[in-house]
Amino acid sequence: MNIIANAEVEIIDLGLIDYQKAWDYQATLFNKILDAKKGNRNLPSDQQTPTSNFLIFCEHPPVFTLGNSGNPNNLLVNGVELEKKGATYIHTNRGGDITFHGPGQLVVYPVMDLENFFTDIHKYMRTLEEAVIKTINRYGIKGDRIEGLTGVWVDHRSAYPKKICAMGVKTSRWVTMHGLALNVNPDLRFFDLIVPCGIQDKGITSIEKETGTIPDMSDVKKQMADHLMEVFAMKHKP
Repeated sequence: MNIIANAEVEIIDLGLIDYQKAWDYQATLFNKILDAKKGNRNLPSDQQTPTSNFLIFCEHPPVFTLGNSGNPNNLLVNGVELEKKGATYIHTNRGGDITFHGPGQLVVYPVMDLENFFTDIHKYMRTLEEAVIKTINRYGIKGDRIEGLTGVWVDHRSAYPKKICAMGVKTSRWVTMHGLALNVNPDLRFFDLIVPCGIQDKGITSIEKETGTIPDMSDVKKQMADHLMEVFAMKHKP
C-alpha cells in the first residue's frame, strides 16, 4: 500500500515531562482522533472531517516502563532501590517489554491515524525505524534492524549488537500512540537495572557512546522530525 503524500502533522515539544502526564496528554489526542473517526463513520467521504496527526517530542525524568506483554521479572531491583536511584516504575498499555526513559533520551510519540498513510502495523514499525536510521546516520552512526526484533541496532552483525533506539506502540482502529526512544546521551547505567526489552544477550548504546560527543538535543529533534516527515510523506500543519 502506498503512502498518501502530504498528510498534515502537528509537531508538539513537551520538553522534560513526567511520564504519566505525557501518557495522559497522548491519550487525549488519541481519543480525539478516535472520536473524529467515529463521527465520520456514516458520512459520505466528501462530508467527513479530516483526522489529525501529531508528533510529540519529549524527555522524561528517570522511569522504567513495562509493556502489556512484558515480564515484571525483567526489572532487577525493588521499589526501595528504585527510589534510591531517583527512578519510578509504570506498567503501560503499549506493546513490548521493559525499557528505561530518562534525561538525554529523545522520546517521540506519534499519535496518528494510519488510514491517512497505510493500514499495516508491520510497515508502520519499519517506517519508524527508517526515520531513526536516517537520523543517527547524520551523526556518522550506521544503524540497522535485526530480524524478528523491533528497534534500531548498532553493530547488528557482530556477536554483541547494541540497541540505540527502543520502540513500543499501541493502536486502535488504526490510530497510534506511544512510540520510540532514541538514546542521545542518557545515563546508560540505568539499563543495568533491567533486562532491556527482555533481551539478555545484547547491549545498549547511545549517540554519545558511539561518537564520543554529545549532539545538541534540539538538533536531534530537528533531524528526527525532518526524517519522520520524509518517510511518512507528511507536511507541517499550517
